[in-house]
Amino acid sequence: MKKYFLFLWLTPFCLLLFLSGAAQSKKSQPNIIYIYADDMGYGELGSYGQKKIRTPHLDQMAKEGMRFTQHYSSAPVCAPSRCMLMTGKNPGHSYIRGNYELGGFADYEEGGQMPLQEGAYTLAAMLKERGYHTALVGKWGMGVTGTTGSPLKQGFDYYYGYLDQKQAHNYYPTHLWENDHWDSLNNPIINVHTAIDPKTATDADFEKYRGKDYAPAKMTEKALAFIDKNKHQPFFLYLPYTIPHLSLQAPEEYVKKYIGQFQEQPYYGDKGYAPNKYPLSTYAAMITFLDDQVGIILDRIKKLGLDEHTIIMFSSDNGATFSAGVDVNFFNSVSGLRGLKMDLYEGGIKVPFIARWPGKIKANTSSNILSVQYDIMPTLAELTGKPVKKLDGVSLLPTLLGKENHQAAREFMYFEYPENGGQIAVRIGKWKGVKMNVLKNPLGNWELYDVEMDPLEKNNIAGANLSMIEKMKAIAVSQHLHPQVLEWEFIDPKIKKAANLK
Repeated sequence: MKKYFLFLWLTPFCLLLFLSGAAQSKKSQPNIIYIYADDMGYGELGSYGQKKIRTPHLDQMAKEGMRFTQHYSSAPVCAPSRCMLMTGKNPGHSYIRGNYELGGFADYEEGGQMPLQEGAYTLAAMLKERGYHTALVGKWGMGVTGTTGSPLKQGFDYYYGYLDQKQAHNYYPTHLWENDHWDSLNNPIINVHTAIDPKTATDADFEKYRGKDYAPAKMTEKALAFIDKNKHQPFFLYLPYTIPHLSLQAPEEYVKKYIGQFQEQPYYGDKGYAPNKYPLSTYAAMITFLDDQVGIILDRIKKLGLDEHTIIMFSSDNGATFSAGVDVNFFNSVSGLRGLKMDLYEGGIKVPFIARWPGKIKANTSSNILSVQYDIMPTLAELTGKPVKKLDGVSLLPTLLGKENHQAAREFMYFEYPENGGQIAVRIGKWKGVKMNVLKNPLGNWELYDVEMDPLEKNNIAGANLSMIEKMKAIAVSQHLHPQVLEWEFIDPKIKKAANLK
């Protein structure tokens, strides 16, 4: 009888210990937050040399973590970069390789971009398999509701934001999307691709491009709600803000922080996107607003006691943009590098990357390891369990944890981009090979740069290093698989001829 009562007394206690242990095991997985800027150049943060735009929170994040100085986006434009980040594939293997636009700009024409294929194995799907609650808050660009590309079909438990990149040209949209449902915002219909007459323009004309609900603020609100809801279980939050992608639109209180500091002239919308009376101030204001959102996220993580249990990363999908009121030379947005968005030169794909994890990533450190965004999926695979086969990147976890001696060697990084003339690039150690205008001139010459000695890619030394060019040509042949969109086939002449592509 005594043994029976002892059993009854011990059973709940043992069950409690078991459940507690199971919960602790589940929670031992670190939370993961990946914050993505949109069209942010390599030099647009204070920690990367910016002098005119204030980014105190991201600069502090760099001081508390690791700053990468040789990090690359996978492509020089939005949709393919996002696809390669989410799937761990390089541009020669990726399902999405360009901005394949569907539909139009008006609400009733919303069609999005090329959807991710059914059954794609995404970063979110991988982490969901490993016990994570997953969320996307921000800009998706890989399929709208009703397609195989809906985030709910690609590993995310929850999403909020823009599905269509064209809709994201307007920071005051009529709606955003939440789990395949339209979420109305308190904004009028604004056609941001209309110009105004410089001769008759008034303050009221410029104000027509500002609404009440600023989309990035809504994103932060939803991100905080997701963090609060999942604070007791491992979560993955993918937070691709739309800043500083055009249009130039920011809350008035942020623009006022910069007005008077720059000599600037109004932008009237003649080159597309929304007119703006203070284009330089507004561009700086947008980046400072983004910086504040990062600060808000960091503050919430700290207040919830999750600081040492959360790895937070920040990067950009490609280099700075080139038109419509944005003055990248004034801000030195790409630190003097050659090229901008849509280029495979350094300015189009070299981007900031900061990683912070108190107690795990040593504070105030930097790394010049060659890295690219299709490395993120293998990095998080190793962090959360076992490696995943058939990914193109390498895990950066040893470098992040200060174990550089265990860092896997990288043979090369491969890039191809079918738009803007068709471009190929290969990076091998200090060598960077680039081939431009492949569509018109498939037999054209490669350029070669020693980017350690010549980071601005000014001195083409291909003629003196023919063996390196041949090595890069072989890599391009080995890495290029035929894309599913014929317009993206700019490398294989047989396929181009069969498709009658010019």
